[in-house]
Amino acid sequence: MTSNILKNKSVSFNLFKYLKSLALLMKPRVMSLVIFTCTVGLLTAPTSIPLDKSIISIFFVTIGAGAAGALNMWYEADLDKLMTRTCLRPIPTGKINREHALIFGITLSILSVVGLYYFSNFLSALLLLITIAFYVFVYTIWLKRKTPQNIVIGGASGALPPVIGWTIAANSLTFEPITFFLIIFFWTPSHFWALSLYKADDYEKAKIPMLPITNGVEETKKNIFIYSIIMLPIVSLPYLIGFVSELFLVAALMLTFYYNYVCYDLLKFKKNKFEIKKAKKVFSYSIFYLFLLFVLFLIDQIIR
Repeated sequence: MTSNILKNKSVSFNLFKYLKSLALLMKPRVMSLVIFTCTVGLLTAPTSIPLDKSIISIFFVTIGAGAAGALNMWYEADLDKLMTRTCLRPIPTGKINREHALIFGITLSILSVVGLYYFSNFLSALLLLITIAFYVFVYTIWLKRKTPQNIVIGGASGALPPVIGWTIAANSLTFEPITFFLIIFFWTPSHFWALSLYKADDYEKAKIPMLPITNGVEETKKNIFIYSIIMLPIVSLPYLIGFVSELFLVAALMLTFYYNYVCYDLLKFKKNKFEIKKAKKVFSYSIFYLFLLFVLFLIDQIIR
């Protein structure tokens, strides 16, 4: 009797660990960003939809992002085991079988696209399908191991969720949601290149051609600063097309000027013991910066 109880507890515990590992395959941090940006896109659209439909639609977009993450881990399992940043992921640690990850990712991809089509509309489902396909086939399989521009082009997939949020509500695509796309697209390179500066050893070990490996540290810092400057006209676009008020413009420019400053602070120092700290500062602020920009979209929508 006691042995049966212990056996059942062991099975339950192992099942819980397996489900937890499946959840980690979906990259929860990325999913949280998708939920947030998709919600902003939905709430700033000119039309509104019922709350239950909004929640269900965002759920399927999030599942789609998780599916892309799972397929990314399936394909990059050989690289993940070489890098300190990724070696504890479910597949390298043996918690999830690689084939199971593939089946899981494909199943979630189909479920998310079909579900979004059923509960929302064709345009949103099509954009979600493009997001998943672009991340898996263009970024993960094609670009990541071939070019230092991998993150520049591949960033398009991460820039689509707020656009999908807009189309869930509006069922149309205008220039306003394109500004969401452009903000994330041009923000992505400086964010990930800052990460690659202090994780360069990892990328070199895995033979991933990130910019610090192929072009050197100084060239990477220069490109980080250039992309931070590009953000000035990009964050001004929503105001120029009449999408947001002066409040958004002034606040967004102030946030961007500070981003320019931290990127320049990284650029002006030659390689020394402070460089890693400065790269981490750029990386950390870039996350906070993007979050605040999208919060500003919501605030502007409320007060207008």
